[in-house]
Formats: sequence, structure tokens, C-alpha cells
Amino acid sequence: MTIILDGKALASKITENLKNEISQLSKKPKLAVILIGNDPASQIYVKNKNIKAQNIGFESLVISLPENSTEENILEHIYILNEDKNINGILVQLPLPEHINKQKILEAIDPIKDVDGFTSYNYGRLALGYKPYALACTPKGVMRILKEYNIEVEGKNVLIIGRSNIVGKPLSIMLQQKNATVTVAHSKTKDIKTIAKQSDIVISAIGKPKFVNKDFIKKDAIVIDVGISRTMDGICGDVDFENIKNLCSYITPVPGGVGPMTIAMLMENTFELYKYQLDLI
Repeated sequence: MTIILDGKALASKITENLKNEISQLSKKPKLAVILIGNDPASQIYVKNKNIKAQNIGFESLVISLPENSTEENILEHIYILNEDKNINGILVQLPLPEHINKQKILEAIDPIKDVDGFTSYNYGRLALGYKPYALACTPKGVMRILKEYNIEVEGKNVLIIGRSNIVGKPLSIMLQQKNATVTVAHSKTKDIKTIAKQSDIVISAIGKPKFVNKDFIKKDAIVIDVGISRTMDGICGDVDFENIKNLCSYITPVPGGVGPMTIAMLMENTFELYKYQLDLI
């Protein structure tokens, strides 16, 4: 029988535990989010993050800047937040306007306040096997789901479809550190279906609706769907869930799988950065 990996329930458990811990603190952790431009999806994401932070008991600050903001103006806000001892986590909402150098902006964040784990300092420590201040939220959420359901990755063949700096690359490192054998497929990979069919775990993070179909999945494979798309039929993931769920031993739904875990890990990262800054860990 297929087991549905319930990221929503796990995220709720994690955030409830955080809420209990935060309630006992006299000084609350504070998350700052910088939003540039008027992208509707980004505005919704930032609103949801802000609501979740406040529900847990964090203080939160949203800095909204116009679409035509200069790099210098954005950097000035980041430098101020870096120096503000009341700010524990800094997040720049992606994507950025085309005229902005994303890496330049992300690199300006103090690594000990880098709640997304995107700076080269934190990314580099992950790659070298050292503990970063923060791990990228979505890959961290995937790993937490696997741990919660006692899914062993050691010795398993894992296919990650998508090589983004946000998901595919850091997740491949995390899985290798748990002794999985990892293949990362991308737009230039030949015969992805054959590779997938030989994989014990298939993880898709490309944002193509129902790209992963039953031809990709061997019997009793584990399928993790990181993608999310809005279609005429509503929200769906990279995986053709209804047509492959009976082939799998475990599978994440969309919505309700990895998505809620990403926000939960963002909240957890904020609290961990708070503790680092107070020398509590």
C-alpha cells in the first residue's frame, strides 16, 4: 500500500514545537524579508511567511521596495539589517527584477543571518561537509520528510531532476552525505526515463506539470515532488500523482507535501540563527 508523505502534518508539528519554545523567550527572534517589485506570486509568498512567523511568535519586518530599485539601494538596506542586532534572519524574496545581480545581493547578507542558506559561506560549508549556519529550506525540508518516515537513503540510487542552486544542487550534497548514490538530471540529460526507472528514489524539482509519469517509476519507488505549477485544472506538481501513486511505496502530494515543509524550515532556520547569535548553540 502506498504511503502518502504528509508534509503539511509534519510542518504543523515542527512549527507547533517552535511556537512552544518561542513562548518561553523574553526576547523574540526577528525575521526581515526584502521584497522588490510587484510580482503577485512573490507578494503572496511573503505574506504567508509573515503570517506564519507572527503565528509562531516571531517578530517580523517586511521591506517592500519598488521594481526599479537600484542594487545600491537594496544593498544599503541589507547592510543596515546586518548591523541591526534585533534582526536574526534576513531573506531576499526571489526572483529579483532582471536588472539586479542576484548573487551580488545574496552575497551581501551576513552568513549568520542568511536564513535561506544561499550565501557562498553557508553553501561552501555544506559542500565541504562542515555545518553551515543554515541549510537551504526546501532541500532541508525534503531530508526531514525522509527522516520522519524512516526512509533510509544509504546505498539507494537517487535521481534528482533539476540542478538549481536552490534545490537540486544542495539536495544532492545532503543526500551524498547520507551515503546515497545520486544522479542529477537536467535539460541536457539523455533518456531521463531510463535513469528514473532504475532509481529507488525520484525527486523532481523543475516546475513542469505532470512531467514525471508512470513510465519513470519502477515498482515501490519513492517519489518526492518539489515542483508546483498553476494550471487550468488547479495547482499540481511535477508528478502525475493520480497515475503513479499506486506504483510507489511512498509519495508526496502537491499541495501538502514539500511546500509546507519549506516554510517550516525557514522558521526553524530563523530560530537556529537566533541561537547562534546569542551563543546558545
